[in-house]
This record gives sequence, C-alpha cells and structure tokens, in this order.
Amino acid sequence: MGKRKRQQPVVFIDLEHPITGHSSSVELEESENVKKFQPVSPSVSGTGPVRRRRQLKKKVGCNGAIPVRKRKLDSRAFEYCFQNLWRSSPEEKKIQFTYLDCLWFNLYLKASHRRKVLKWIKDKEIFSKKYVFVPIVCWSHWSLLIFCHFDASPESKRRKPCMLLLDSLQEANPRRLEPEIRKFVFDIFKEDGKCKNLNVICKIPLMVPKVPQQKNGDECGKFVLYFIHLFMEAAPANFRIKDYPYFMKENWFTEEGVCQFYKTFGNSDEDASL
Repeated sequence: MGKRKRQQPVVFIDLEHPITGHSSSVELEESENVKKFQPVSPSVSGTGPVRRRRQLKKKVGCNGAIPVRKRKLDSRAFEYCFQNLWRSSPEEKKIQFTYLDCLWFNLYLKASHRRKVLKWIKDKEIFSKKYVFVPIVCWSHWSLLIFCHFDASPESKRRKPCMLLLDSLQEANPRRLEPEIRKFVFDIFKEDGKCKNLNVICKIPLMVPKVPQQKNGDECGKFVLYFIHLFMEAAPANFRIKDYPYFMKENWFTEEGVCQFYKTFGNSDEDASL
C-alpha cells in the first residue's frame, strides 16, 4: 500500500472590509516557501515558483452564471494571470518594469512580517527600474500602486519620483491607504539606504487618477491586471507630473476590454474565491 499523501496545511489572512468593518479571511495553501517564510513571487524572468492552484468543477467566464463569490480573483488566480501577461510582454518593454508579489503589502502591514518583506523587496533591486507595480489586496479589494522613477534621486528635478494609485472603486476611498503606503515607501528607502535625506521621501507625490470603474463587486482584480497591461503598453519613457494623468482617464478603456483581456490571459478553471 502506497503512502498517503499529506494534506497541505492552510494559512488564513484576516482582512477587514473598509466600509462595513466586518472581517473575513483569505484561505491560502501553505507551500514549502511559506513554511520557511520565503517569498513566493515569480521572478522577473517569469520562471519563478507559482503557488498551487485549485480547479473548479465548472468553468468561470466573464459572464459565468455562478455565485459572485466564485468569480472574484484570489491571489493564486491573480498571479496566474499576471504570469501569462508578463511572459507575453515584449522584452524591450519589460526592461523598464518590475513588480512586487501581490501579498507583500498586506504582509508588510503585520509587524511580525515586516522585516522579512522589506528584505525581499531589497533583493528585488527595484531602484534599478523606472516603474514598479505593487498590486495591493486589502479588505478583500484589489488596487494597484505604481512607483514611477524610483530609479532617480528623490531630490531630482528632471526625473521626479512619484506614485500612482489606481482603483476601480473610488467610492471605497483609495486614499484611506495613503498613511500605510507612505510608511511602506519610507521603510523601503530606509532599508535600501538609497536616500540620505529621508525627509524628502515623505514628500513624494501620490496621485489617484480617475480611472474606469467596476460595475459590480467582483471585478477589481481583473481591473488591476488590465491596468498593468495597458500601463506597460503606454507608459512614457519619462513620466512627468505636469503631463498627469496622461492616458489614465475615466474613458481609458471599456468593460468589454477588461472581459476580453481576461479571456486571453486568465484561467477559466481557476478558483476565484477571495
């Protein structure tokens, strides 16, 4: 008789809804990397480890007739789609971009994990790239933070660093995250030792453009992935605050565009229960 395969333990991350204040939990299978508390983000080349994924008995489409809770992206489904997107992007485009794991910001907010997260970010060498994507999932909602020109000095006048926060649910008040974002950025600079005058870090502009909005409660993860896709296609070589918001406007894209994008890069067999 063969040995019975040991069932994977489960990790729960508590999240609180920003409006109702009700807490919920995100269920994640604990891999060997999580046990050792190593980052599980895919590498920039797209060949890094990817979390295990569970399959649904039914396929999930943009218009799938299944409960809403089954259509919202969890972190595994998000990462799967992102990996497909990243691998399909031209190398000449990717050279100026990098990204952080979609759970790192949430983990950073927990004091017990903060030092590890900052070390992982330092290892990513984000200060060598023009743009850094920071997917954020908090309170069961996805949004996208983008660091622009963090490869330049915070005191530079020619290539001034700034941040963008793209959110498909403006009514949830995206700026509620600003204190945590600023502390996150301050600690990243401090950990790296890149900037001697840390007071300048607190003055890096954080801008929240009015981007297209989701029409129901389960589309935020797909919108964030589409933000990334379109931003990579249109990002200027030199992001200038005076030209903000560039292409990031309310008519930037259509809901049909989001749906078609996810049909191309997403996995319809993915469990999506976040």
